[in-house]
Amino acid sequence: MKIKIDENLPIAVAERFKAAGHDSETVYSEGIEGCSDRYLITVSKKEQRVLITLDYHFSNIKTYPPEDYCGIVVLRVVDQSQANILSLIDKVIPILTREEELVGRLWIVETDRIRIRR
Repeated sequence: MKIKIDENLPIAVAERFKAAGHDSETVYSEGIEGCSDRYLITVSKKEQRVLITLDYHFSNIKTYPPEDYCGIVVLRVVDQSQANILSLIDKVIPILTREEELVGRLWIVETDRIRIRR
């Protein structure tokens, strides 16, 4: 799976995905940190990458219709510490690899559940 990690997530998230065998890039590794949300989602689509972010704006299906993208995963966590985010990512990685495709879907990942918008 090809993944783009937004700048609001620790770089260690990309490393976790790489360790699990995924092609994971960060906005920093591509030199696009600070770009607009619209540019980020456009680049992710062009590169056929799933966007993983903490940015709730990407869960707005009118602005970012899931069917137009390769997948959007929004992490909704109160505690945004690196340790908590990495713990959540460790739970999500196996689900992403064995669950349904992400293409055309919005995943809202919370500590105790995952909601999938088709």
